[in-house]
Amino acid sequence: MSKLSICAWNVIKKYLQSSVADNDAVPGASIAVQTYGDFLNFNPHLHAIVSDGCFSQDGDFHMAPGFMLEDLEEIFQYEILKMLKKEGKITDAVIENMLSWRHSGFHVYIGDRIFSDDQTGLGNLARYIIRACFSQERMVYIPEQDSHDGTAKVVYTSKDRKSRKTFNAMDWLARLVTHIPGRYEQTVRYYGWYANKSRGIRKRADLDDTIPTVIPNEMSSKEFRQSWARLIQKIYDVDPLICPKCQGTMRIISFIEELDIIEKILRHLGLWDIRNHDPPKPAIPNFIPDLVYDFSDSQIPAADWN
Repeated sequence: MSKLSICAWNVIKKYLQSSVADNDAVPGASIAVQTYGDFLNFNPHLHAIVSDGCFSQDGDFHMAPGFMLEDLEEIFQYEILKMLKKEGKITDAVIENMLSWRHSGFHVYIGDRIFSDDQTGLGNLARYIIRACFSQERMVYIPEQDSHDGTAKVVYTSKDRKSRKTFNAMDWLARLVTHIPGRYEQTVRYYGWYANKSRGIRKRADLDDTIPTVIPNEMSSKEFRQSWARLIQKIYDVDPLICPKCQGTMRIISFIEELDIIEKILRHLGLWDIRNHDPPKPAIPNFIPDLVYDFSDSQIPAADWN
């Protein structure tokens, strides 16, 4: 869990630092790792509360021009794959195969900005990222003495209230315990300006309650894209503005965003079909089968699902 969280922090820090002139400035982030999806299936993902800019060493806050989803997805994918390769979990062949997929499997979502005076919004967001892996309101327990086959069961309703699944009680517990973190393992971590070490330093200097001066960011979109090119250089250890043939310095003339023109160029270069195919079909997972039973002879009162 900690390695996933560190990957996300590296992406956030490098991305926000590229938008300010102060290289020593750092953002603040609170990142929570969750492993569960609907019906307690294993679905690792991260939730993060991130400052909308960077804090300088003198306490000033430099606002960022804004996040770009495509950029964040790209560098987050790179950080995760690099970490998994270093851990020996995947190989270059696996990475090459994954990069050829039409849908990478990585996704970044950016919610609406929450301002400091919106205490309700901040509280709701904080509660959301540390929520439990299941909801008691959506769970109905059927004890063994009330079950038609003498086996205790759990009936669970999906988050959208459109479907239900029934689990053997022991199978439900087995799914539940897979999401319990290991001993000494933290699911919520604080980085940068929000880290315990940084807060301790400010507290000892009697600066913890100081309200920082907010400095607006006047960087244009074009300037930020140029800064983004420098960020790619930091992450991928290659300068995207160096010509691979003559090693001369290139400059960005324009950005092509029209899909038909992009396709035409890539087809001319013979590159359009290289990554234009679906990922290989995964092996059939060993899911816990849904239990279907006949309640025609049951003495259990009908449950009101509405």
